[in-house]
Amino acid sequence: MQLAANQSQPQPQPDQPYVDRKRYFWLLSLTNPSLAASGPFLYLLTDKVISLWWPVLLMYLLFPLFDFIVGADRSNPPESAVPALEADLYYRWITYLLVPLLWAGYLYGIIFFATHDLPWHAKLAGMLACGLVGGNAINLGHELGHKKTKLERWLARIILALTCYGHFYVEHNRGHHRDVATFDDPASSRMGESIYRFMLREVPGAFVRAWQLERERLAREGRSVFSWRNEIFAPMLLSLLVYGGLTLWLGWPAFIMICGATFFSYFQLTAANYVEHYGLLRQKLPNGRYEVCTPQHSWSSNQLLSNWAVLHLQRHADHHAYPARRFQSLRHFDEAPLLPTGYFGVFTLSYFPPLWFWVMDRYLIKVVEGDASLINFDPRKREKLIAKYQLKNG
Repeated sequence: MQLAANQSQPQPQPDQPYVDRKRYFWLLSLTNPSLAASGPFLYLLTDKVISLWWPVLLMYLLFPLFDFIVGADRSNPPESAVPALEADLYYRWITYLLVPLLWAGYLYGIIFFATHDLPWHAKLAGMLACGLVGGNAINLGHELGHKKTKLERWLARIILALTCYGHFYVEHNRGHHRDVATFDDPASSRMGESIYRFMLREVPGAFVRAWQLERERLAREGRSVFSWRNEIFAPMLLSLLVYGGLTLWLGWPAFIMICGATFFSYFQLTAANYVEHYGLLRQKLPNGRYEVCTPQHSWSSNQLLSNWAVLHLQRHADHHAYPARRFQSLRHFDEAPLLPTGYFGVFTLSYFPPLWFWVMDRYLIKVVEGDASLINFDPRKREKLIAKYQLKNG
C-alpha cells in the first residue's frame, strides 16, 4: 500500500478535467473534535478509567503507525486546475464546520472532567485529550487566518479564542511569516535547542511580538494600543467570557482543567513550530534585509494520513512561499527538505531531545550540505556542533 501511495498522481489530459482524488478524505479532519469525547464515551461504556487514555494512545502510537502504513503522496494539482479548486466551496465548508465542532468537543471534555470524580491520572488524560483538540483549533485558526474574506478571518478569531491564543492571528501572519527561519524569530527553532527550551522562548515571544505589531499598526493610525480596534482584544474577550463563565459555574475543577488543556494546546503549536523550521536559516543580504523565504526554509512531509488530519499543514514549504494558498492546493516541492515521517511521528520524537538531535541533526546537515553558514544554531552550542559534525563555514 505504501508503494502505491508514494506514486505520483497521473496528470489529466488536456481534454480531461482534474479530479482531486483526496477530495473526500479531507472529511477525516472533521473527526478531530471527537478526541476530547472519545475517552469519556469509552469510560461510560466500560466503566474503566484506563479508557480515558484512548485519545493519547491514538495520537502518539496508533496515528504514527497508520501514517507510516498509509504512506506518502507527492502529487500536485496542475496549476490550470488551482483557480477552480480554490473556488470550490466544498473545501471551505469543511473549515467552517470545524469551528463549532471543535468548540463543542473541547467544551464537552472540559465539562465532563470537571464534573466527574476521577483520579488524578484520569484528569491528566482529560487535559491532554482536550489539549489535542485545542491544538487542532489553533491549526484551523492558522488556515482561516491567512484567507482574505471577512468571514474566514472572523472565524479564525473565534476558533483561536478556544485556547486563549487570539494573538496568534496577529503574530503569525505579520510576525512569523516576516521573520521565519531567522535568528530574530521566536517561532523558528535552532539546531541544538530542545523543544522544552524552545517553548520557553516561543510562547512569551509570540505574545510580545503580537503586542508590538499591534502597537506599531495602531500608532500609524494615530490610536492607542488599548483602542478597541486592537485585533488581540476581541478573541481575548471571548475567551474570558466563556472560561470565566465556566469557572463561575463549575468552580476550581473547571479552572484547573482549562489551564491544563490550554497549556497542552500551546505545546501542540510549539511542537509544530519546532519541527517546521528546525535549524534552517535565511541569509541576510548586504542591504540588511533577509533573502526571500523559499521552499528550502521549511521542513515538509507528504504523509497522507497526517496531512488529511491537519489540512495539509505539513506541506509547509509551499505555505510559507505562498501563504494565501488554500490547503487543498498546497504543493510538494522537490527542493523542500522532508521530515523523516509525518507530524504525529516527529512530534513524539521531539519530546525526547537526545533522539531528536540524533535523527534531525543529520537530516539538517545533509540538507545544507555541511555548510554551517546555512544553519540557525542555538548560540550556546554553535561551536560544539560545528566541531562535532566537522562543518564548514561558507
